[in-house]
Amino acid sequence: MEPIGNVEEIDFQKYLQVLQRRWLPALGVFAVIVTTASMYALSLKPIYRAEGTLLINKTNNTASLTGLGETIGRLETVNIEGNPLETQAKIVTSVPVIQETIKALNLKDENGKPLPTNVLSSSLKVQALKGTDILQISYTAGEPEFAAKLVNRIIDIYISKNIQENQSEAASARKFISKQLPDSELAVRQAEQDLRTFKESNNVVVLQQEASNAVNVISKLEEEITKNEAELVAVSSRLQKLRTQTQEVDSQKAVISSDLSVIRGTQDVLIQLQTMESQLSLEKSRFSPEHPNVISLEEKVAALKALLNERTQNISGVNREIPAKNLQIGELRQKLIEQQVETDNQRIALENKIAKLSQEKLNYQRRVKILPKLEQTQRQLERKLKAAQTTYETLLTKYQEVNVAENQQVGNARIVSRALVPTRPDSPSKKMAIGGGAVLGTLLGIITAFGLDIFDRSLKTVKEARELFPYTLVGVIPSVYSRAKNSNSRDLSDYPLPRLATNASEFPLSDAYQMLQANLKFLSSDQPIKAIVVTSSVAKEGKSEVVANLALAMTQVGRRVLLVDADMRYPVQHHIWNRTNAIGLSNVIVDQLPVESAVEEVIPNLFVLSSGVVPPNPIALLDSKRMATLVNSFTDDFDFVIFDAPPLSGTADAAVLSNLVDGTLLVIRPGVIEYASAKAAKEFLKQSGQNVLGMVINGVNIKREPDSYFYYTRDSIEQKYATRNSSQQKRLSLNKKGA
Repeated sequence: MEPIGNVEEIDFQKYLQVLQRRWLPALGVFAVIVTTASMYALSLKPIYRAEGTLLINKTNNTASLTGLGETIGRLETVNIEGNPLETQAKIVTSVPVIQETIKALNLKDENGKPLPTNVLSSSLKVQALKGTDILQISYTAGEPEFAAKLVNRIIDIYISKNIQENQSEAASARKFISKQLPDSELAVRQAEQDLRTFKESNNVVVLQQEASNAVNVISKLEEEITKNEAELVAVSSRLQKLRTQTQEVDSQKAVISSDLSVIRGTQDVLIQLQTMESQLSLEKSRFSPEHPNVISLEEKVAALKALLNERTQNISGVNREIPAKNLQIGELRQKLIEQQVETDNQRIALENKIAKLSQEKLNYQRRVKILPKLEQTQRQLERKLKAAQTTYETLLTKYQEVNVAENQQVGNARIVSRALVPTRPDSPSKKMAIGGGAVLGTLLGIITAFGLDIFDRSLKTVKEARELFPYTLVGVIPSVYSRAKNSNSRDLSDYPLPRLATNASEFPLSDAYQMLQANLKFLSSDQPIKAIVVTSSVAKEGKSEVVANLALAMTQVGRRVLLVDADMRYPVQHHIWNRTNAIGLSNVIVDQLPVESAVEEVIPNLFVLSSGVVPPNPIALLDSKRMATLVNSFTDDFDFVIFDAPPLSGTADAAVLSNLVDGTLLVIRPGVIEYASAKAAKEFLKQSGQNVLGMVINGVNIKREPDSYFYYTRDSIEQKYATRNSSQQKRLSLNKKGA
């Protein structure tokens, strides 16, 4: 699984800080909106709302009880997405209903003319209650009695029209059905006659069963034909073999011989003749021709031949003698002829049977072929009959239904509750108007605050400064003037700018500067820092105040400090220490006087060198060899040297001085420096290769910053300021009494 990318967390603290910074304009917008909403609410007149409800039945009540006419008064939608209740709601607010209401109540406009329908409809509201079959009808007006009266009259008119519409619909349906019934009945009779004629002409009983039986018969016939054909093949083969064996005998002789053989007397004579001839042959082989036995047997043979000849002539009808060789057919030959005749008779019988079976099969096949067509025709006729019967029965039922519906006085709507005279105004709600104004004012106030903050391009918090500048944060100086301003006992005039934290009682300033001087010791591990330049991006960021208080904090830990006002454009240090600026750094650089004469010890271990007379080209003096020599002598004579340099914007004084000292300390004041100036200063320091030791964020509002930036708590600050203000008030009182 791929890792989820970094998601930026919502910084609620940032949004809270925006509201804290812009609370005053946000509060102003809120006050204006709430005031306007309150004035509007007080100017509104009361409006009363009367309300009535209807139950819409999707089926007719009387029809559902009788079982007739259920579809006459049924409410259905035109399409799937439609809603019958919405349709009825539109009917309630339709022009005919509104016009009849105006006429019934005699409503007039200012000119005495009938009230326009759109005027009445604008205050009329009809809606379906979700999940129910109920329509809610409401009307708003300045008079509660009129509102209730109008709603009730609309309900009555709608119900009356609904009943009339159902009756009219039923009457129209009855007239139409009366015209259709005779034709429908005639269609049923004609369909019945057609079906009956078809069955009689085609001998149709049950076609499906007939088709099934025909298939079974055809199958059995095919089996029997196949069986007989096989027997015919066998008989034909046997007959051909017999014919081959008796080829010398034609059919006629074969028939005569066969006829003779089947007669009993002839057959006996032939048997005796054959016996005698056999004995005669035997005796001739034993005796001579003149032997009495031989002679006797010859006489018997001749007699038998004469008798046989006589009988054959009588049987055959041929008046001629049949050769004896033909009459003396051997037993084997006689059997062959008999088998031949018998086999031929079998063949003829089989052929006749096969022909009969084939014809019967053909007849069944012809019937089967026409059965689907007969069935199709029968089904068409049956469907036609069924459709005609259904139509007739439906028309007959509908005719009964519409007779009931035409005479009933019940519609699809029923009154659930009539409109009562309202006792309290419905709208406008003054509380709601004021509450809505408060909500709107809050939203607009927040939008105003964030809008102003967006257009304000200045750095506002310590976090923003640290995100923009990649320098070490060595100090955070809290703002005390805002707290003094909010105090009831002091105002801004009590704290002339800049302010000095002269002792440890100046909490939290003294602690902040003590932390700053302590952090400076850890900025360099190779060699101790002895000289720094303090500057800012733009003016009014409090760099001179930071310089003065930093110098003061260093003296409090026993260090001998020299403060040099190198801002020879707008010098401030002589005001802070209450000194004159007649002589100073500019005079020393041009050798008008020695350094000792210009340096003053303002407090123990703290020496101040003011800027002196403002020169026409300060950078020329700062970039001179004399200035470099002075810096070296300063670092030799003092433990620490601090140069108060001009801002970076528009001048190169700080950059020139930075090359002469150990590094630069950048002062940043949120709310004063803009992003553009800050980025320009950052780019300038980068391009000029300055050694920026760190940055000091000045004038921080401790209420708008996390406690993690300070080692003290806000409660302790509040308590410290309260104690200090009380003491100052006591001193002022004593001074006034003494005066």
